[in-house]
Amino acid sequence: MAFIDHMNISEEVADAIKDNSPVVALESTIITHGMPFPQNLDIALAVEAEVRNSGAVPATIAIMDGVLEVGISGDRLEELSERNEEAAKASRRDVASILVKGGLAGTTVATTMQIAKAADIKIFATGGIGGVHRGAEISFDISADLAELARTPVAVVCAGAKSILDIGKTLEVLESNGVPVIGYGSDSFPAFFSRDSGYFVDHRFDDVNDIALMIKTQNQLEMGGVLVAVPIPETDAMDGKKIEEIIQMALKEANEKGISRKDLTPYLLQKIFELSKGESLKANGALIRNNAAVAGKIAVALCELK
Repeated sequence: MAFIDHMNISEEVADAIKDNSPVVALESTIITHGMPFPQNLDIALAVEAEVRNSGAVPATIAIMDGVLEVGISGDRLEELSERNEEAAKASRRDVASILVKGGLAGTTVATTMQIAKAADIKIFATGGIGGVHRGAEISFDISADLAELARTPVAVVCAGAKSILDIGKTLEVLESNGVPVIGYGSDSFPAFFSRDSGYFVDHRFDDVNDIALMIKTQNQLEMGGVLVAVPIPETDAMDGKKIEEIIQMALKEANEKGISRKDLTPYLLQKIFELSKGESLKANGALIRNNAAVAGKIAVALCELK
């Protein structure tokens, strides 16, 4: 059976896709694993509002009652937010099992890309992608997001890779897999909470119309996904040195407690929230809203090209 056999697309999203109107996919791990209730609901609604303000239709994606849901909203979005502690974190390897069990899950970047492609959604906004974890030469902890970007023709708009990762190695893996890293209005690859990781993007574009044309061309060439890196707005960015000190403390504690694999990222983000006295949560909300706004504009421009 195909993905579509396990999928429910909301009427609004289905109509938009059918009419060639702009749609932006949104992942749900920020709801289930990124923030506590009710802040997770507030940010989910704010992100959807940014997409709408840009002229596109938001399509928040999750697994609910063993169904791939595309375009959850209203009571269903509130339910997902309230039940966040019950939800699994679904990457590619988990999807079939969660469907069979009739489970509830937030979808990672990799899984959201898969579902978006099956629904014929070309643009996806998230906070930051997963990547190569620090110490991966020992742990081999590398996110499935990177391989998905290489094979799935969906453009991911993000604020770079999460700061907890080894960004240099993450970019090397993306390069090895032929994934183009595009900078929107910046030559620097952002580091999630801060605007500059110290590494460069592959190509810079200052106009969403040019990015849309690049994505269209990439899809025509059947060369996989595109990563569009958008720096967090300057007024919301955290000091790079300060956040690195916090990350090092969080990593030390995680290592002492033996936390690893899929539990590591949510643990580190929670610990960073605590050590930054909530500053990281504020920055996280700002960057995902900004990414959603940019993704909406790109989606509009891409539909105009069609």
